Amino acid sequence: MKNNWSIQDSFDLYLISRWGNPYFSINAKGNLACEPTGEKTNHGIDLKELVDDLCRRGIQAPLLIRFNDILSSRVRIIAESFRNSIQEYGYKGQYKSVMPIKVNQQRHVVEELVRHGRAYQLGLEAGSKPELLVAMALLEDSDSLLICNGYKDGEYIETALDAQRLGLLPFLVLDRFDELPQIIAISKRMKLRPHIGVRAKLSSKGKGRWEDSSGDRSKFGLSAREIVRAIDLLKKEDMLDCLELLHFHIGSQITSIRAVKSATREATHLYCNLRRMGCSNLGYMDIGGGLAVDYDGSQTDFHSSMNYSTQEYANDIISVTQDICDTNSEPHPMIVSESGRALVAHHAMLVFNVLGVNELTSSISKEFIPPNDEDHGILHTMWEAYQSVSKKSFQEAYNDAQVAKEESVTLFSHGVIDLETKARVDDLYWATCHRIQSTITSETYIPEDLQGLDKRLSDTYYCNFSIFQSLPDSWAVGHLFPIAPLHRLEEEPTREAILADLTCDSDGKLDQFIDLRDVKNTIRLHKPNGKPYYLGAFLVGAYQEILGDLHNLFGDTNAVHVSAGPDGTYRLDHVVQGDTVAEVLGYVEYDRLDLVRRIRNFAEAAVRNNRMSFEESAQLMRRYEDGLSGYTYLEDID
Repeated sequence: MKNNWSIQDSFDLYLISRWGNPYFSINAKGNLACEPTGEKTNHGIDLKELVDDLCRRGIQAPLLIRFNDILSSRVRIIAESFRNSIQEYGYKGQYKSVMPIKVNQQRHVVEELVRHGRAYQLGLEAGSKPELLVAMALLEDSDSLLICNGYKDGEYIETALDAQRLGLLPFLVLDRFDELPQIIAISKRMKLRPHIGVRAKLSSKGKGRWEDSSGDRSKFGLSAREIVRAIDLLKKEDMLDCLELLHFHIGSQITSIRAVKSATREATHLYCNLRRMGCSNLGYMDIGGGLAVDYDGSQTDFHSSMNYSTQEYANDIISVTQDICDTNSEPHPMIVSESGRALVAHHAMLVFNVLGVNELTSSISKEFIPPNDEDHGILHTMWEAYQSVSKKSFQEAYNDAQVAKEESVTLFSHGVIDLETKARVDDLYWATCHRIQSTITSETYIPEDLQGLDKRLSDTYYCNFSIFQSLPDSWAVGHLFPIAPLHRLEEEPTREAILADLTCDSDGKLDQFIDLRDVKNTIRLHKPNGKPYYLGAFLVGAYQEILGDLHNLFGDTNAVHVSAGPDGTYRLDHVVQGDTVAEVLGYVEYDRLDLVRRIRNFAEAAVRNNRMSFEESAQLMRRYEDGLSGYTYLEDID
């Protein structure tokens, strides 16, 4: 406990300056605020007030808030970082950014990116036919690139060439050698000279959780031998001039700049070699995705962080490419990047409310009655362990308490002690652990078996959301997202907690949280005060929505698109209603009318058998149909 808790203390505790800069801060009211433009105006949007306003509009939590101005800011920051590098190093080529639709396929997000990116000729990347059809409809600038990746059949290739006829600039990137004969045959039939790219399977590997998606055994790309075969075939078909782009990708969320430099070095040598082999039209080098997001703010090569800045990323790519091209007397290529995560992660936050709290140690503060002569010996043993906790004996006290706890389970299972005795033993055990935890807080060395006490003694905060729907990466790959309360940040949070979601799955919880030096097993939150308490999960704009599933039939959350106005005001641009129960049931082949018919038949039978009145039957049907029309999450809980 700290006597004079300040807003700055909350700022430091939740690491907001590290993961949230320049978009998130705490205002004088103790509420989190968002500066969507990334400019320090001291008039950020008050997130607690925004959520309250949305609730009054009938848009309830859980909800996803998307800030359109952050999308604009991210497009600008990445593009200008490369422009700065090009100017500083005297690079003779240019730079263009491409948004991979797979990272966030929501229509309003892609449309906003295309609109904000028009000044920077932002293009789109499609990895499937549906994404290609979307990109064709949204791209208007003939100078914006349309990168066509993924497996390709004849229909995909024809559609990409149709985009070329519309005046767009599509690149058919070879992910497998077998695609090339199809591209050649279809383009000749359609009487078009295609723009062809080749994805190289580099030996260099990425760094981070997805590093296995690169290297010699990567899923996509052509080996050196296959690239030579592709050149020979293009020469034979008099189409070598159609090869215009070299592509490589070494994985998402690349945490170390050394991996970026190594891959760029290898790819640039490949680019120079291809030009010497006669690929004189080769003028684009697509460095793929991988520009990381610093989710935990530690600025390290930890899997949820990055040990470089966006400007350093651009500097190293430009300088390495320029040095190798100059050494080989080859022209500097147009650099293309597909930094989807870095474009969209920051713009979205998930807001959810706390439904209730299970305080494991709520009985610890009560006065314990010492055991008497009639009590079982196991209670005396546990009492002695509880009494003996000190700085010198906390390890011994813990060992004694553990042994006594395990023995009490055996005694109860064999009927030796009754339930009341076991309950008293349990209370003393947790009280002993709590005393030990308080004792070792200031210790420089904590024994390994005591390092997990915070988690074991933590409260469980039950929250109105589904991890599997809204934060699937946290469950699937242990990905960390920054989490913080939206308000009460002028107060000291005094409870160590883990978060449990609404699902009935034991994995439906968050028990790993960001920290500068390690991963924390708990998060410090405020004690419930009888009023709504809102938490936010931040930087969730990449992949989470499209990867989300329907565990327990919890559907998409409500979503709102917000733009900044003057002096901290905001404009609600779009509202996307979350799934209703009927919509989610439809996804798994249930028909609303059929369900209503079945329930009505059951109700009529109940009326005939005098188990229900006419009025009760009507009320049941109204509740049932209202339930089908309602939100899949809990409503009107405050």
